Amino acid sequence: MDFDYANALTHLMGHVMKLHRQNVDMLIQKYDVHPGQPPLLMRLTRTDGMVQKELARRMNVKPATLTVMINRMEKSGLVTRRPDPHDQRSSRVYLTDKGRIAAGAVKDALELLEGKCFERFTEEEKTMLWDMLTRIHADLEMFKSEHARGS
Repeated sequence: MDFDYANALTHLMGHVMKLHRQNVDMLIQKYDVHPGQPPLLMRLTRTDGMVQKELARRMNVKPATLTVMINRMEKSGLVTRRPDPHDQRSSRVYLTDKGRIAAGAVKDALELLEGKCFERFTEEEKTMLWDMLTRIHADLEMFKSEHARGS
């Protein structure tokens, strides 16, 4: 029997995540937030003034990718960079007032969509889905680490 990708659960999960991202982007576009930027805004909301290198590591992106994102966000007035007072070779990234407003809009959009996604789910169904996705995540992490070692 051939693998039917069109009917695979992972295919559906990919479509769900793409639609979710498109809806978030639609809700926040008037705040000059572009696709891919919400995770950075949310990270800075929790820990403003992070060193760029640490931000890249925590977001699991290449430092060069993050630099391009920060440059664009700086031009939009969402963030600002300042030299690290203890290490002049490093920059720290801070939300501006406009960035804080945009981060609030992102948080509101995520909250709205979370409610929309699960409005027809019971608490038990949400818990069950959480448990299943957590297991999938753990299995994929294990697979990744096993294959990264060359097993």
